[in-house]
Amino acid sequence: MTVVLETGGLGKQYGRRWALHDCTLSIPAEKVVGLVGPNGAGKTTLLHLAVGLLSPTTGTITVLGDAPASGRTQLGKIGFVAQDTPTYARLSITQHLHMGAWLNPNWDSELAAQRVDQLGLDPKQRAGSLSGGQRAQLALTLAIAKQPELLLLDEPVASLDPLARREFLQSLMEVVAEHGVSVVLSSHLVSDLERVCDYLIVLDASHVQLAGEVSELLASHHRLSGPRRDPATLPPTQHVIEQSHTDKQSTLLVRTDEPIHDPAWNVTPVTLEDLVLAYMSQSRDNQAVGRSTLGLVP
Repeated sequence: MTVVLETGGLGKQYGRRWALHDCTLSIPAEKVVGLVGPNGAGKTTLLHLAVGLLSPTTGTITVLGDAPASGRTQLGKIGFVAQDTPTYARLSITQHLHMGAWLNPNWDSELAAQRVDQLGLDPKQRAGSLSGGQRAQLALTLAIAKQPELLLLDEPVASLDPLARREFLQSLMEVVAEHGVSVVLSSHLVSDLERVCDYLIVLDASHVQLAGEVSELLASHHRLSGPRRDPATLPPTQHVIEQSHTDKQSTLLVRTDEPIHDPAWNVTPVTLEDLVLAYMSQSRDNQAVGRSTLGLVP
């Protein structure tokens, strides 16, 4: 498996607070990877470490086989759209494209011009007068016209309305289909990720909680409902991620690679949102148990 981003025990600390801690993962090539988690989970920190805007406190990180920002050649292989889809308000679209051509040795002027035309943008218009969706599309154009091998997107649609989000994601998938670029898309909007991503990473509390192919993760998780039961009585191959109980009924979300034959259970599939929320809930429960053990909560 070719890996585009790999970390080992990666951490970034600010004072006494860890923005990212003991992060170990391998992101495969030729995937659209959804990096999901709540605000403050460490998503932006990970992406900033990947492009060299931050340096690790602990651990290691390699991107496309090299250290982040290790040279012009390495930087030329990576496209990055930051969270606020930055553009220069006083510059026109044409001036942005000229700047991109000057800064990037592999710049594709024809591709950039075609995208601007397809988006219906006026090349003479200043970026400061564009809508949020148009600025996001301009930022994406700048990122892909440098012809990167890896595209890193930090919540680029978080502030957009539903129509603008859909148009941005459609553009992204067209880029993937036409140019075969690997993508890491950070977001807390699971519904958007479900439409475009084939690999999932769940970050919460500065740790990786879950990582894998979306199809494999969905196939290995099931929701069970039936007569109330102690989860400890389940087979050891069925790992309980989330549970709720009433006086007479239990509902469990379990992970297993084996068929579930117990006739007492009603077995139903889970959605990507079910999966993400369950692992984030499990993470919060584990944090609460840890604080209780340390005497930090009653």
